[in-house]
Amino acid sequence: MTEESFRLGSAGPTIRSPMGMGLWSWGDAMTWGYGSYDPALTSATMKGAYSACLAGGCNLFDTAESYGGGLWGGWGASERFLAACLKDSEQEAQPGPAPVVVSKYIPLPWRIREPCSTLNALQATVKRLDVDAVDLYLIHSPAATFNSIKTLASSLAAAVDSTQARHVGVSNYSAQEVRETHRVLAERGIPLAANQVEFSLLHALPDRGGLLDTCNELGVGLMAYSPLAMGRLTGKYSATNKPRGARRFGDVPFDQIQPLVDLLSSLGQVHGGKTPAQVALNWLICKGAVPIPGAKNADQAKANTGALGWRLSSGDVEELDGLALEGRLKFGQHG
Repeated sequence: MTEESFRLGSAGPTIRSPMGMGLWSWGDAMTWGYGSYDPALTSATMKGAYSACLAGGCNLFDTAESYGGGLWGGWGASERFLAACLKDSEQEAQPGPAPVVVSKYIPLPWRIREPCSTLNALQATVKRLDVDAVDLYLIHSPAATFNSIKTLASSLAAAVDSTQARHVGVSNYSAQEVRETHRVLAERGIPLAANQVEFSLLHALPDRGGLLDTCNELGVGLMAYSPLAMGRLTGKYSATNKPRGARRFGDVPFDQIQPLVDLLSSLGQVHGGKTPAQVALNWLICKGAVPIPGAKNADQAKANTGALGWRLSSGDVEELDGLALEGRLKFGQHG
């Protein structure tokens, strides 16, 4: 495996490198401050982040129909912002691999008519993104639906059959749910490409609980969201300078975080002046996961790509394992 080309799972989309960019913040007011407490987050800075991500060797962009919700952005705002970036890069004929787009369907309790609900949502996503098909389409979470895992898996198969989704996967699924989804899709001749879950040094449960092993066994790529614990592993925040917004992932007392940040800083110096964030992302890559850190601007996106092109030693990984926190599942998460 090289960072010239990397396949997500055994049969998922091919991406430029084992990292992507998460677009949750794009258009989101409550958690990330778009249009409210963070005036520096604008459509222009998002485009800068997009371009810097591509220039740094990452071409995977992860969004969802529910990203950018609220009065400031509205349903699907993140997808619309990404569509504008995709259009600009196409018009500018930017060199390098084409962007790989990931989006998600959230099976809310009133979305009970499957596969119609999934297909209608997928059609709306494709329209907002202004693409022929989504490269990877995920079930966002199995927690808020009355439908079975088997039913949702059948809906993913229907998404592929519709030709509006090239690959399919899941998010927040347990090991057992991954196995069931993999089985149902396999009966239709369709691979399960990915399971996207919270995974960081402050939430190492996918590794310690066996989910990562299950995904590796089945050839399912594991995508790590909130890989920096919503900024807590960057060294930017402290007990007296906490992140703003509803950042619930990785929310543990800073006296438990600081020893990890200190070790990340120390290891970063050993590896040529890497930042704590870059070391934390590299730890996930060494684990075999594909982290999708967010970026509000070009500087953040460029900094994220500094996690690529080098590797922590096995001893470094073990040292970080020793300080990693297992974390716990929250609402919406089964894995």
